[in-house]
Amino acid sequence: MTLSPQFLDELRARTLLSGLIGKTVKIQRAGREWKACCPFHQEKTPSFTINDEKGFYHCFGCGAHGDAIRWMTDQRGLPFIDAVKELAQAAGLDVPAPDPKAQERAERASGLHDVTQAAQDWFVAQLDGIDGAEARAYLHKRGISDATRKTFGFGFAPDSRTKLKTALKHIDKAMLVEAGLLIEPPADEKPGKEPYDRFRGRLMIPIRDQRGRVIAFGGRILGSGEPKYLNSPDTPLFDKGRTLYNLDRASAAARKSGRVIVVEGYMDVIALAQAGIEEAVAPLGTALTENQIERLWRMSDAPILCFDGDNAGQKAAVRALGRALPHLEPGRTLRFVTLPQGQDPDDLVRAGGRAAVESLLEKPESLVDRLWSHELAALPLDTPEARAGLRKRLNDQAQTIKDGDVREQYRQEFRARFDELYERSRPPRQQQQSPRGGGRGGGKWMPPPRPLSEAARRISGEGINIHLARAIFGGLLAHPAAIEYCADSLSAIPLADPNLERLRSALIDAAFSRQALDPASLAPILADAGLDTLSKQLLSTKRLAFSSMRSNAERESAHRSIIMAIEALASVPELDAALAAVTLRLELEWDGALVEEQARLRAARREADERIASFASGDDGADS
Repeated sequence: MTLSPQFLDELRARTLLSGLIGKTVKIQRAGREWKACCPFHQEKTPSFTINDEKGFYHCFGCGAHGDAIRWMTDQRGLPFIDAVKELAQAAGLDVPAPDPKAQERAERASGLHDVTQAAQDWFVAQLDGIDGAEARAYLHKRGISDATRKTFGFGFAPDSRTKLKTALKHIDKAMLVEAGLLIEPPADEKPGKEPYDRFRGRLMIPIRDQRGRVIAFGGRILGSGEPKYLNSPDTPLFDKGRTLYNLDRASAAARKSGRVIVVEGYMDVIALAQAGIEEAVAPLGTALTENQIERLWRMSDAPILCFDGDNAGQKAAVRALGRALPHLEPGRTLRFVTLPQGQDPDDLVRAGGRAAVESLLEKPESLVDRLWSHELAALPLDTPEARAGLRKRLNDQAQTIKDGDVREQYRQEFRARFDELYERSRPPRQQQQSPRGGGRGGGKWMPPPRPLSEAARRISGEGINIHLARAIFGGLLAHPAAIEYCADSLSAIPLADPNLERLRSALIDAAFSRQALDPASLAPILADAGLDTLSKQLLSTKRLAFSSMRSNAERESAHRSIIMAIEALASVPELDAALAAVTLRLELEWDGALVEEQARLRAARREADERIASFASGDDGADS
């Protein structure tokens, strides 16, 4: 939406800045201006001034400066357009209408906000009623106080397929389905079957947007059953890959504390808030996304990731690191805190209170330290080849950083650490006569042929063969426990089908958000993501030769088969790139070591091709 400078100037002129700031900050008259202790940093002597005539505020301590709109975005944490709308409403101005389609979407979203708020009110009432006794007992057992319960808006969804639908019968069923509160039965089921309640027998936790409006829900099951936590599906209001739980409350707290903390789940956020640490947020059932990291950077230049100390928690931290790395900029990074093994923030608070958490947060690990330690521990380093592999992995990681200055700093840092760790004297390089001058038989030396065939280019640039890709994902759907062991390689496979791209992201997120994954527990996750039809098609395709798709495939053999297939496919683009680089260097200068390296890479490429061909034919050794 584009707003004219004239409209924005009128909006600023109609907004009394001291009155706006004075709603949340204690201000005092100082001549023709106002003064206060700065809300953007801690201070005892006021250095923050407000000038109504000029329409700006300024802090002589930290340099914070802006107008009414800037106040709403920086201090309140609102997006620009939301800040404008709120100020315009207070000033009695109409925001210029956007195009008709955008206006229609806005009106639709406004209606859905009313729907989710009505559901929230009903869930809260159920928690306070007779049906909510078990849920209240659970909260008491978890040590959640009444004040915290009200602050975070806990509710309860009775174990019924129709109670919410009946309670909200005045709302159109289509709106309830669109808001993610009812499930519409698939069209191929019994005709005329009615929509039914999505959340049943669950403690309900509202998910709010940055303005504090309810946009979705998370439900924790109270008895046995899967999944333990069930989130609303993506809706016009809710995109779980862009939303952070508790963002509305944490934004203001983060501006005061100067930090933001990322934990794994709802209850971790709530436990920290009850202990007095209110600047914590959590992703919503998925690994941290790039969009969520960008939101975090709006709150702090160095968010702290505080994940569980178990294997799943540490893998989640590394995945977040990988997604953040390309977007690092001068002064913008991530920091990491590892919790004691077997403990989450809730456990830590119960055992040692806020002090136990603060003692860890005081000494976070830098991103470069976490990346270095991760790569150092990834593989044994007892041979020269393994150490060369470490150096290559570090260089590859640094190469993903888009900012040139930061990229070079990481290269230098990794080089210095590597040299310090493996400092050794190198024998002087032997002088060799270059065959370019006619040596070794006197013939003219010609560079080796380019290694990249047209087939290789297609695999690297356009994605792998669609039938092979579908076989791979069919195998993963049948044996999802294998995903955790090949997630990195699976992420590297080039795919041309956007539906398979979506499925890959959903499978990896599911594998890293739970301790164990099987087809039964995976099904509702894929259904929520709108991928159930695709997954059924992949599982029911009979013509695939891939051995893990056979009905008699043994679990361990199938796992080994699919992991080897994925690793072979993932290696192709990297091998092609390495071959191209070596060949280019040989065109510039002959070197015996490079010739040997080229031969090795060609052999590895042939081996990968043979492995892929054997999988495609079904002769992959999985049954041997």
